[in-house]
Amino acid sequence: MTAVRGVSPRLLGAYRRTTYRAGDASVRIGRRSPVMDALLARQHARCAVFVTAWNPFSRRMPEGWNRRMQQRLVERLRRRTVLPASGAAGRWHEDHVLVLAALPWTMRLARVYRQNAVVTVRPGGRARLHLTGRTATGG
Repeated sequence: MTAVRGVSPRLLGAYRRTTYRAGDASVRIGRRSPVMDALLARQHARCAVFVTAWNPFSRRMPEGWNRRMQQRLVERLRRRTVLPASGAAGRWHEDHVLVLAALPWTMRLARVYRQNAVVTVRPGGRARLHLTGRTATGG
């Protein structure tokens, strides 16, 4: 596997191994989730996006810093429907939010918080990874 727009194969693999959770629903990239479909139906959502402010450009930051940045992200989303969420793989964990909003708007926000990617879910669809085009090298 080769790097995609500045994101290493190792990091792409990490995204694919991560389980993204909101409430009782969990998804993995490339897979469908009937529980997520039900959650989206209850919220009358056509699209939802997992986004975080933790660890910009996938560089580990102190937990206190991550929590402060995540709180700023949540404050910025105060007019949107947002559910607490997380992403975890093995011992690694990040807080996320599941934003019920269109992908283009959420991608712009992810770029502001220097994120490499977001994950989208749609009713009946597979979870998809979307690269923001931002990398530590200036993408």
